[in-house]
Amino acid sequence: MKRYITVAAAAVLVLIGAILLFAAVTGRVDMAYSGTEEITSVLNDIAKTAEDHRTDLSVLDGDGYGVDAVILGMANEVLWSNTRHDIPKGISVEMAVKHRMPYVYLTDDGGIWGTLIVLDDGMAAQKALRTRMIAVLCICAGSIIIVMTVFGTYIYREIVVPFRKMQGFAGRIAEGRLDEPLMRDRNGMFGVFSESFDIMREELAASRKRELSLQKKERELVASLSHDLKTPVTGIKLASELMQMRLSVKAGPAADTADGDKIVLDRSDISSMMADAQGIHEKADQIDALVTDLFTSVLDDLGEFKVSCTDEDTSVLCDMIRRYDDRWLTVIGEVPAVIVSIDKKRMAQVIGNIISNSYKYAGTAIDVTFRISGSFLEMCIADQGPGVPADEIDLITNKFYRGKAWADSSTEGNGLGLYIAKTLMVKMGGDLAAASDNGLSVTLIIPLS
Repeated sequence: MKRYITVAAAAVLVLIGAILLFAAVTGRVDMAYSGTEEITSVLNDIAKTAEDHRTDLSVLDGDGYGVDAVILGMANEVLWSNTRHDIPKGISVEMAVKHRMPYVYLTDDGGIWGTLIVLDDGMAAQKALRTRMIAVLCICAGSIIIVMTVFGTYIYREIVVPFRKMQGFAGRIAEGRLDEPLMRDRNGMFGVFSESFDIMREELAASRKRELSLQKKERELVASLSHDLKTPVTGIKLASELMQMRLSVKAGPAADTADGDKIVLDRSDISSMMADAQGIHEKADQIDALVTDLFTSVLDDLGEFKVSCTDEDTSVLCDMIRRYDDRWLTVIGEVPAVIVSIDKKRMAQVIGNIISNSYKYAGTAIDVTFRISGSFLEMCIADQGPGVPADEIDLITNKFYRGKAWADSSTEGNGLGLYIAKTLMVKMGGDLAAASDNGLSVTLIIPLS
């Protein structure tokens, strides 16, 4: 608002100067014209009186015509004069013509007997007009100079200086100096504009911090996964070595039968080897889950993670639940007989991550319910564990986020399970929503075909 007042004040000042100039010039011209008409009128009055009283021109002395005049005879002798100053030397009609003095011939029945000359060259009004015009023009020029100086100062302060500040600010941003704010005047012409630049700086600084934090978490993830991968690999190696030892004992010379190469294993040996094989299988599943999560996260960062949806019957969802329910604690509700549009492989990964999370952090029974909502099938997977605090419920689907209660615990995890699940659901045209009420419930919003 301030800048508009400044510009308006400058415009009003220039307009006032123009009006004063016009009024002064017009007024002085009118005065010049009115003065000329008045002299002509006085000249005619004196001439008429002089002609009527040729023999006694003294009657002209008391009338106070307001002008200096003189009456000359035919020989240029002065017959009458009311001038308070000396009569110009050599006054004559020729001088009057030369100096543009108003004059008129005086006549009677005998012809011209004299000349009435007004001792005024008619230039007084014009000279006063010229003087006034010069004064007014000087005033107007001074006003314009003042206005231009004030306006120039205003332009420099409100436009040039802010642009120079923003130029320096852009240079600091280019150098990566994001901690130096842009000093701004909120009431200035570019106040909002410069404020937007400073908001951009803050966002860039926050983005850099998030990027550094993400890089740190990724390094921590690689270290964590490396450690986590070593544990099941060690278990697999030990189980494999144990099986090799048992087989070597059973296959030794003492174990040979009459046939020479037949090995006999009793029930306890078979049960032990089955347990070893089951352990190998579980460790392999752990490695597979860790590698899958890591690979999925990397593909999503690179923008190369894609899904391919096909039409599937809802019975495949039940099969996926049973496949990943290794504790047999999941209770499946009635499943609507509809066709859904999903990527079977990715959907299995989503369900596996959610069930694995529930068993890892809650360890309770899991209820799975279904309902139709518009053009989506909502699949709710709910456990009966401690749930998630209200201030963390919106964060558990963020990348690398683990709840505060679990971040420093011995429970293994990398904060990718629910993040990957939500990412996959969005890519399949659906969504994932989490809520905490007597346990954690995760709702998968699956698009219908």
